[in-house]
This record gives sequence, C-alpha cells and structure tokens, in this order.
Amino acid sequence: MKRLLVGLLLCGLGLLNTSTGVSAWTRGEAGSLLLPVADRGVVKVGDEAPNFQLRDLDGNVVSLAQLRGKVVLVNFWATWCGPCRIEMPAMEQLYRSYSRKDFEILAVSTDPQGAAVTRPFQQEMGFTFPILHDAEYRVGLMYGARSLPMTFMVDRTGIVRQKVPGARDWGGPDARALIQALMKS
Repeated sequence: MKRLLVGLLLCGLGLLNTSTGVSAWTRGEAGSLLLPVADRGVVKVGDEAPNFQLRDLDGNVVSLAQLRGKVVLVNFWATWCGPCRIEMPAMEQLYRSYSRKDFEILAVSTDPQGAAVTRPFQQEMGFTFPILHDAEYRVGLMYGARSLPMTFMVDRTGIVRQKVPGARDWGGPDARALIQALMKS
C-alpha cells in the first residue's frame, strides 16, 4: 500500500515514467537512463578489460593493452590492507613460476602516497612483479574495485575471465589451474 502511494505521488509530480517505472532522477540529458551508482564502472566477467596507463615504481608508463597476448592478473591493493599483504607472497611465487612471455601480474596500488610507501614495501617483501600506482583510484573505480584486494584475470585477448574479490591463495592448485586454462585459451 505504501509503495503504491509513493508511486502515485511520483506519477502525480511527473517524476515517475509510468511506462518504465523509472524515476526522473535516474534520467540524464535527453532522457537517457543513468546507471545506479552501484552499477557504474563495474567490469563483469566476459567484458573486455578496460585499458589503462599507470606509472610503475621507476616512473615508466605501463598499459594493459601492451600486454595483449599474455594472461594478466590485475590486482588492486594497498600497503595498509591486511588481506592484500597476506596474499601477495603467493602472487610472487606465481609470478616466478611462469614465463613473462605468457603471464604478467600488474599490482595496482591505491596508496595515495605512491612510491613513497610501495617501494619500501616491495623491497622489504622482495616482490619482482610490477607495482603500478593509482593514487587517485581512477582505474580502481573504472573497474568497480570497491573493496581491496580485488583481482581481475584477463585472458590473452583482453577479456575478463574471472573477478576475484578478497584475498586468495595464488600459490594453490585452483589458482594454477585457472592460469593454465587461460594460457591454453
């Protein structure tokens, strides 16, 4: 009953399109529908991975597009994130077990301080995979990485084949099986 009254009120005010049930507040210019905030910038399995360009610890620009032809693990993380710190040693083991010809890891740091905090962390932990910086979290939001860590597995053709929220054991058999399967595709 309450829902019906709200709907009638919105229709009476001209704020609800009765044919679609969409509030005027979710319409943009020229009547185009705007996505709810929760659905903006969310990369789904099967989508083409959006390209991005970020700087690494040495200041070099790295783009996802330049890695086409390889399986790429794109991991959003931060030095202050406990689960991120737990999963990263296994990511390093995984990185060392595959050839750079076939597999790459892009660890995208969301730390606003950039290399000032990631470089000491990388050196302390002995990580050899590339650490990129997304200090303003633009790429993270573009991908819909609303929690950390968040990992996207991208196949050789640039398609997202897996979205992995939270920390994982990247050294375990499931992770290795996933990467092997992606390398064969």
